[in-house]
Amino acid sequence: MATWPTGRLLSTAARVVEQRWTDRLDEMGLSHAGLIVLHTLRGGPLSQRELARRCQVTDQTMSRTLHRLHRAEYLERVPDPTDGRRTVAHLTRKGRDACAEAERIARDDSSVIGPLGSDTAFRERLIDLIEHLQRKR
Repeated sequence: MATWPTGRLLSTAARVVEQRWTDRLDEMGLSHAGLIVLHTLRGGPLSQRELARRCQVTDQTMSRTLHRLHRAEYLERVPDPTDGRRTVAHLTRKGRDACAEAERIARDDSSVIGPLGSDTAFRERLIDLIEHLQRKR
């Protein structure tokens, strides 16, 4: 690896972190899509259609994700107070706790990000690099 270009090193590091993150989410009974839904629902209950729009997925994909989250007791589906024909999803206490735990893991857990921990200087350098590369387009 010592001879690899920087871009390949960054790509490899990203894949390793992504796989570790996936493994930790699996332990919690979550997927990336499920976590995005939990984050989105922190703002309040939403219909399936609105969740799909905000998460930029199809209604069918959202239906499957909501089903898994409901089965895991991360959310409840209740009648929409403004339209009894629809339901809205809202977080349960377990869902809020899972969301908070996922944030803690992403930020601080060395099993995901390795020995960096909450290395502020490293994060700042990564942000600078990303912003620099985006400006070069």
